[in-house]
Amino acid sequence: MNGKSFSFVFAAVLAILCALVVLSLPPSADAIPAFSRRYGTSCTTCHSDFPKLNDFGKAFKDAGFKFPKDDESFLKTPPVLLGAPAQAELWPHTVYPGSIPGLLPIGLRYNTYFQQVSANRNNFNLALPAGTVGNFIPKSDFEPGYFSIFTAGNFGTGISWWVDDDISVAGANVNGALGDGYLKFNDLSRFLKLPKDSLNLRAGQFELDLPFSQARTWNLSGWDIFSQANIGVQNGLAPAQNVNNGLALEDAANGVEFSGGHAYQGYHYSVAVFDQNTTGVFSNPPNVAPQNAIAYSSDSNFKDLYGRFVYRFNLEKDPASRNEVQAAGTTGPRDHTYLALGTFYFYGRTVQPFSGVLSDGVTPTVLTAREPFYRIGGDVNFNYRTFNVFGVYVAAHDHNLLPVTASGAAGITGFTPSAAATFSGGFAEADYLALPWAMTIMRWDQVKSTADRVNFIEYDPSAPPPSSFFSPYSATRNRFTPGEQFLIHANIKASIEYQIRPQQIVYNPATGLPLTGPFRTNALIVGLEFVY
Repeated sequence: MNGKSFSFVFAAVLAILCALVVLSLPPSADAIPAFSRRYGTSCTTCHSDFPKLNDFGKAFKDAGFKFPKDDESFLKTPPVLLGAPAQAELWPHTVYPGSIPGLLPIGLRYNTYFQQVSANRNNFNLALPAGTVGNFIPKSDFEPGYFSIFTAGNFGTGISWWVDDDISVAGANVNGALGDGYLKFNDLSRFLKLPKDSLNLRAGQFELDLPFSQARTWNLSGWDIFSQANIGVQNGLAPAQNVNNGLALEDAANGVEFSGGHAYQGYHYSVAVFDQNTTGVFSNPPNVAPQNAIAYSSDSNFKDLYGRFVYRFNLEKDPASRNEVQAAGTTGPRDHTYLALGTFYFYGRTVQPFSGVLSDGVTPTVLTAREPFYRIGGDVNFNYRTFNVFGVYVAAHDHNLLPVTASGAAGITGFTPSAAATFSGGFAEADYLALPWAMTIMRWDQVKSTADRVNFIEYDPSAPPPSSFFSPYSATRNRFTPGEQFLIHANIKASIEYQIRPQQIVYNPATGLPLTGPFRTNALIVGLEFVY
């Protein structure tokens, strides 16, 4: 392996370790202190361990950030009316009246972290050429997290909104960005004489309706499968992959979403039509000529599609309790015992323009590879009182069009289909709320990809790799993550998790000998955060 290949390996190792820190910073939360102020209630009314929603919180969100029953009687701060109620009778000859919250519905959030990495994390430097100084990864460090501002509420008449923005990330303002920003029109079904809550419309930028929200995860690190992109093998070895899809399921979508049903009982569905803003530039694979830069992006002329359906069976013995927003208990309301089964499907298309030639083999032109892809998955969620176990499985498939150069041509003349680039995997997690302020977490993540380099199995282009290293030409990432979270107050939380990964070694496939010493990227992460 030459020095340039080593540089790639070391850069990849550093990138993964940096990703540990980035993934450890939870994105924008669903915990909105403005709701506590507006209703004069604790964050624990809607959250079991913020931002994890309990059944009442799910119903509150479904209703458009309102109490699901008798909302007006629970408001401690009346809304400001935007017009007299009688104006509704005069519409369309006057502006339809609405309302805004009586208090400015803005919340702030800040978090900070400490990380410690495995003691043998620098063992990949052992195989460096003589006189070469390798990169050094510190054993421990402190990291600032997010400083966020968020607002949400409703304007009356079934219209709600949500906007969150990370003003700074890791202490840098330039890293901040808009998270979700949308308007939602709740229960449009009432105008169409359909069953209540069977049709809603959301428009703007939003997270896809994943089985479990990556943007509002209560874990210190996100679920790996939701962060997985599909970047094809670019090392010149068969099977060649001209697949460079930067999309991850966690990415924000810009478009519209139709939905209906409830998250706390019965059915729920959603269908989204949107653009994915995934763009970038990379070089041709070494076995593709000529060696020019290729831009890739989602195809804005083709709208991506996402659909989800889930059915939740509330399993309470008491029929009255079973059909209420929350189950009844001797100590008050609690989450239902339930079983939810769901499925989801994503279909999209990526675009990769190439510098090519016309059929004459000489005249310059631009040729475009439009590659369809899909993601399909299923999920299960079981809850018994304060014990919750759930999981997700995802399979991904990207169509693979390889550039073709005709004999005697001056450039690429077309494309030919080849073996698809795929990945699959998921996670299983168990949460136990041992005390109202203490939750124990056990979690397992796995991603298996035909082009995943996270395990750093590097191949030497000068020699064909042995079949024992080459087939099935995929890498598997496993991670086991136990954790504990404590509510110091209802709006202040301390969290700890330990990420355990298998030992890794970089091999030379031409000889089968290790090029590095064994190393791990295990990490202990401690977080402290508050919302206000």
